[in-house]
Amino acid sequence: MSSRFSRRSFLKSSVATGVALASPLAMPSLSRAATRPEITHGLQSGDVDANSGVIWARTDRPARMLVEVDTTGSFETPRRLAPINALPDSDFTAKRLLEDLPSDQDIFYRVAFADLNDVNAVSEPMTGRFRTAPASRRNVRFAWSGDTAGQGWGIDSDRGGMKTYATMAKHQPDFFIHSGDTVYADGPMKETVDLMDGSVWKNVLIEEKTKVAETLNEFRGQWKYNLLDDNLRAFNAEVPTFFQWDDHEVVNNWSDAKDLVSDDRYTEKNVHLLAARAGRAFHELTPIRYTPAEPGRVYRKIAYGPLLDVFFLDLRSYRGPNGASMEDEMTPGSRILGAEQLAWLKRELVASRATWKVIASDMPLGLIVWDNWKEQAGAEAVANGDHGAPKGRELEFADLLRFIKTADIDNIVWLTADVHYTAAHYYNPDKAQFQDFKPFWEFVSGPIHAGTFGPNDLDMTFGPEVRYVKAPAEGQGVNLPPSMGLQFFGLVDIDGTSEQLTVRLMDRDDQELHKVTLDPVRRG
Repeated sequence: MSSRFSRRSFLKSSVATGVALASPLAMPSLSRAATRPEITHGLQSGDVDANSGVIWARTDRPARMLVEVDTTGSFETPRRLAPINALPDSDFTAKRLLEDLPSDQDIFYRVAFADLNDVNAVSEPMTGRFRTAPASRRNVRFAWSGDTAGQGWGIDSDRGGMKTYATMAKHQPDFFIHSGDTVYADGPMKETVDLMDGSVWKNVLIEEKTKVAETLNEFRGQWKYNLLDDNLRAFNAEVPTFFQWDDHEVVNNWSDAKDLVSDDRYTEKNVHLLAARAGRAFHELTPIRYTPAEPGRVYRKIAYGPLLDVFFLDLRSYRGPNGASMEDEMTPGSRILGAEQLAWLKRELVASRATWKVIASDMPLGLIVWDNWKEQAGAEAVANGDHGAPKGRELEFADLLRFIKTADIDNIVWLTADVHYTAAHYYNPDKAQFQDFKPFWEFVSGPIHAGTFGPNDLDMTFGPEVRYVKAPAEGQGVNLPPSMGLQFFGLVDIDGTSEQLTVRLMDRDDQELHKVTLDPVRRG
């Protein structure tokens, strides 16, 4: 078959298989349509490597998830998998790992649900696809961004919904990295918002988006809201998403020490309980792999062939209090990665044989993000704003950067989001207060569909240089709506022959804003 199944052919196949699945899975005739389950929020795939990938779907009642897998969209010789159950305790979601897949191959999966109270009542099927990672060198393309449906900007159907997802889909990436703020559980929406140009933004609303999320079902509702968007569901059917999280999945600037006593929006003041509910919803409603040793773990590595390993960080789950630590020596309160995650990252970087090592970080390294914006106080990210020798959270990253240099690890690129604008930063030890590291690039992109802010100031501890930035112009204000076009994503291309890595910073209208091509360091 061809190396790339066309989008148009895929969509035709998806429609056609609505009836075709009935026969292979011994489903009933369509005359029982009124009583059959439904697939409520489309399909998703994620965490794809050379021989496996995770798929996800949700139905509307207790049901069996029926799955067929094939290497063609016609499903002429499908592999039929044993059914798994979707039950109320998981909000009728189900996901499973597809294993023993051929590498570098288009994989088509077809999903239906059989009602557990009447197994002859089976839903209309849906079809999705992804491509497995290669076992040998080939061109690789992926996208990344962050920040979906934030700052009150939801789905305005009259304005085309979340249009950035449709723009990204045109580039047919092998996968998409969602760098965090995947939902805004702390961001209630209003039905309408008056814009500066005199027009009105009209949000699609569900009950769970009218207040901050506190209950498990309210956290689940944040995800189900985003999946109402036609662009996102179409994107999910074609492009696997590799998820990580940041703060807004729980509450703004979340850490274990977050104090909600004075926040009148919350009747539940226990941030540990809110985080537990948010984490459960995150794992129920995304196609992220399950880690038996630490259920709920977000940090992980995805190997995407000989040219690329992606290392996903979690700067939320193991951090000390925001803004509390400015010590010269590392303490539990100064950590943001945590000792276990830092040790894991070092081991995996040393073990990696991929040409490029992409570190997907949910927060930037050198940009100053204040915990208290009004008073410009307290580190919420890594940088503490003093432009001096590493202190507090900077100590873990100084340790990591020194380790990378000492271990002589090359070809590391950092990708991040969080700050709601796009930029390219070059970290130059000659300009840094801490100089014991190899120079590297950090690329920032986002929001996908949220308010636009920035730019932030840079802390010079690690010597970042701004090589490009696009953010609201002076006088434009903050929290600009998606309709103003300042919505961003990044594209990364790795050439299978030269092994060069090219990063392009893009906007919602598919304009290329900035481009950097990096040559790999090759060893003997």
